[in-house]
Amino acid sequence: MTSAIYELTAVQVRFGSRLALDIDSLTIRKGYLHVLIGPNGSGKSTLLSVMASLTKPDHGRITFCGLPLNWSPKQLGHLRKQETLLHQESYLFSGTVMANVGLGLRMRGVDQKEVRRSVKHFLALVGLAGFEERDARALSGGEARRVALARALACRPQVLLLDEPMAHVDQKSAEIIEELIASQSRAGTTIVMASHDEHAGEGLSSSMVRLKEGRIEASDHS
Repeated sequence: MTSAIYELTAVQVRFGSRLALDIDSLTIRKGYLHVLIGPNGSGKSTLLSVMASLTKPDHGRITFCGLPLNWSPKQLGHLRKQETLLHQESYLFSGTVMANVGLGLRMRGVDQKEVRRSVKHFLALVGLAGFEERDARALSGGEARRVALARALACRPQVLLLDEPMAHVDQKSAEIIEELIASQSRAGTTIVMASHDEHAGEGLSSSMVRLKEGRIEASDHS
């Protein structure tokens, strides 16, 4: 039986008086692609933020690899080296593409030679070989999304959390991102992807979780 990487029980998140997330029970299996389906406001981004240990629930229990989250700074620092959240907006800072993609590696103390090697590898993987010295702020929307994905992959996370990764990008970028998601999933990375597209994840070995108004409406495994 496939082991669980996340288990959420009775998890609730409130924003003021509004109950934004109300999850009775959810298991995320290790090494699988899980697709969160739902319209805007259904709780997808909030759920990803909770799993990324960025948003602490107001109520409930979460385990990661069988260990309960206690939200201590030490535990959070450890978790955030194993999980990476790619936001819908591609947050790139001013400077080169090389500097942006290598940021996480430099923060982990990786030497400059290895940073450059890894950046080149992952830029080629997202179809942007030769972009190392480009101005990150001058990229198209699709290129910026792919640079952000390369930055996430370069840290080799155990869990990749993706918020609408193919929304508002050109067709070429969408196809490259979709193939990367498939290949990373086949390689054993646990991926949780949010999408409003009912057909997202079709043709892939994935688990679908449908959200509505912060609650799980239905789930299935394929």
